[in-house]
Amino acid sequence: MLRNYGTRHKSRAVISDINVTPMIDVMLVLLVIFMVTTPLLTIGVKVDLPKAEASAILDQEEPLVISIKNDKTIWISDVCVDRETFVSKLLAITNNNTAVRLYLYADRDLRYEDVMQAMSALNSVGFKKIALISDTPGKGKK
Repeated sequence: MLRNYGTRHKSRAVISDINVTPMIDVMLVLLVIFMVTTPLLTIGVKVDLPKAEASAILDQEEPLVISIKNDKTIWISDVCVDRETFVSKLLAITNNNTAVRLYLYADRDLRYEDVMQAMSALNSVGFKKIALISDTPGKGKK
């Protein structure tokens, strides 16, 4: 009884191809996750910003966003607050840390006096890092 071990050995040869299907599946799932979550990362209220030519502010820490809409409503991040209590609520949010950087978005049609009143109220309690945010020319509404 002779056995041919050579042919039997060839039928169990190691397959050296790489199966990339699982990797492509994972990459597509990650792509979908990032496409869904990226729009949710922008916090704020839609404000019609004035145009100005200035360089972008590069800052490592996350600022707190304050928006003043055309109807004079004040928003902290995406929560509407009363004009009379917005400073006390901001102090509560920051745990009385007035060294926090604030980004102030104000509608272009808002009176200068309304913006200055808000900045004065913030400055009176100790907030010194207030950045006025504008829209770059060619971006946004025309």
